[in-house]
Amino acid sequence: MSVDFLRRAITQGAGRGEADLVLKNGRFLDLVTGNLVPSDIAICGGRIVGTFGSYRGRREIDITGKVVVPGFIDTHFHVESSLMPPLEFERCVLPRGVTTGICDPHEMANVLGTDAFAWFLESAEATIMDLRVQLSSCVPAAAHLETSGACIEAADLLPFASHPKVIGLAEFMNFPGVLACDEGALAKLAAFQDRHIDGHAPLLRGSALNGYIAAGIRTEHEATTPEEAMEKLSKGMTVLIREGSVSKDLHALAPILDERTAPFLAFCTDDRNPLDIAEEGHLDFVVRTAIRLGCPPLAVYRAVSWSAARAFGLHDRGLVAPGQRADLVILDDLANCSVSGVLSAGRPVDDAAFAERRAVAPIGRNSIRSRRVNAADFAAPGSGPSTPVIGVVPGKIITLRHDLTLPYSDGERRIDLDQDAVKVAVVERHGRTRPGETGIGVAFVKGFGLKRGAIASSVGHDCHNITVVGADEADMAVAVNRLGEIEGGFVVAEGGRVLAEIALPLAGLMSLQSHSGIAGSLRHLRGAARSLGVVLPEPFLQVAFLPLPVIPHLKITDRGLVDVDRFELVDA
Repeated sequence: MSVDFLRRAITQGAGRGEADLVLKNGRFLDLVTGNLVPSDIAICGGRIVGTFGSYRGRREIDITGKVVVPGFIDTHFHVESSLMPPLEFERCVLPRGVTTGICDPHEMANVLGTDAFAWFLESAEATIMDLRVQLSSCVPAAAHLETSGACIEAADLLPFASHPKVIGLAEFMNFPGVLACDEGALAKLAAFQDRHIDGHAPLLRGSALNGYIAAGIRTEHEATTPEEAMEKLSKGMTVLIREGSVSKDLHALAPILDERTAPFLAFCTDDRNPLDIAEEGHLDFVVRTAIRLGCPPLAVYRAVSWSAARAFGLHDRGLVAPGQRADLVILDDLANCSVSGVLSAGRPVDDAAFAERRAVAPIGRNSIRSRRVNAADFAAPGSGPSTPVIGVVPGKIITLRHDLTLPYSDGERRIDLDQDAVKVAVVERHGRTRPGETGIGVAFVKGFGLKRGAIASSVGHDCHNITVVGADEADMAVAVNRLGEIEGGFVVAEGGRVLAEIALPLAGLMSLQSHSGIAGSLRHLRGAARSLGVVLPEPFLQVAFLPLPVIPHLKITDRGLVDVDRFELVDA
């Protein structure tokens, strides 16, 4: 920050000269009082310098009839789950008011290791929005239960810790490891005690929660009930209310958001795909939904900006006030969060701004290294007809455990459409299968409604092996093999042929299409999945969470069925 800039900012804020930019004739939401204040907003460079008055500007924008609020902050998300690289992601969400994003690149890190950090930081330096990076803490999430493309230890994190775009350590998913004082977990936590550490502890309560927080973990986005959220709040955590494409916690947690609790609550999307962004919105959708659910508008707009900024140590933003970063959202309507314009660090967001960004070359091509499979690879041998079956809960990444008796012959358990029990398999795709292992875990899942065919994905949190759900083993093989041919993505297959697909050639996670092109492909994929009987509104993200062995209760990896509560593989 130069002396010359400070001189200009002081002079312009004091009204002794023209501001660089003035928003004229509008009102802004004062997050301290809740008042809508008629006032010009003067901006010098990227900083607000004047409010509560009338200002002249070298450039003036008339916002008569509109309301200005601070820019929105997404406190926890994975860019990769949008299926877009960061520069396309911001083109999608910045015009909707998301001026700061705090991302965790652990999807790509599980595939490419620390190369993912370097690429995301390079991308963050090229974006218009302020994209911040949390360094992925658990790569892999559970090394003894699955095969990852990389393993990141504390020493691997430290070279990136001082980067100006790095806030701290991303969601510490291995909460059993924290509570067991695992040496690797403790080394990472110790290295970031003076930085922000993000939490991830679904259903953790009582003294175990105390132990987890005692490790210096400050935020949490996995609370799914008011009781769980309030306990975490009362123990000093900031709870990030999540509303993604699969995990939808806003309706459950909206009753706890009021003007009293708002300073300790924020919002995040975690995993939100471009079709939902196109059809519903992003944080703008979360804001208007919260207000429609009865949350006070003042509390909602505090949570999405000021509270979020304070929770992550971003003290230069979150208010429409002098001295604050000029991240501003111009609304046609406060209650409906109808965005008509956005300023990022004082610059209006438009096509010209996007056109001036420097390009960042893609990485992670040709990352699918799995062998070709056939129908026989998806046999499910077992000691008898009874087996635990994964129960999918629509809108949740938590799964249930069903103990079902399935058709059984020749030592194999079979698909039972009458019980909605179809096969699910995870195929190791990094080329790192250990000697003596098949690299394929096979089990059963209930809740998809699938009657025929198969759907497959190379997006499989967090190790991103290939996950396939199918009512026909031959179609499962078709879908998995097609993913290898297109460098990863989503595939729907039936009758030995591919019905729909989208290629995700960047690490098997992200597309090279525009966000509108991706949305169109996803509509086609959803339609193809429904034609097979699938009843889930977001089947591909639901598939993607089946192999995540740190989310209760029953999951599957390339090594087999996982009892998450016991944190061990289930004996067939």
